Amino acid sequence: MFERLDPRSPTPLYAQIADRVKVAIVTRELPPGTLLESVRGLAARLRINPATVVQAYRQLETEGYVEMRQGSGSYVREINSDLRTREQGRQAEALVRALLAEAGARGIQIEVLRAAFAKLSGGGA
Repeated sequence: MFERLDPRSPTPLYAQIADRVKVAIVTRELPPGTLLESVRGLAARLRINPATVVQAYRQLETEGYVEMRQGSGSYVREINSDLRTREQGRQAEALVRALLAEAGARGIQIEVLRAAFAKLSGGGA
């Protein structure tokens, strides 16, 4: 889940961690009730400061994705369909931004992308 964290990215590490966990929750890779890895354990595994993990988990709690239980850990919450839909939309936009940036770097015009999308998606663009 955390294999592509980039310490040189303009996106802070805590936000990258929170985003990866959100994706896992939205796709139910982490179903409701799942205990997240401990702050110390995840920090040690990723070789980062535990405060970074705490910040990520706090963001997830604030946004309604996890519940932090003092002395017990952080657990995945059941998220409502509105939150799931909003997060999927946010993820889709991030994918499109990345695709557009990569296409621009390769000199591929938007019309070519549209044609490729239509072809690969069965004609529905």
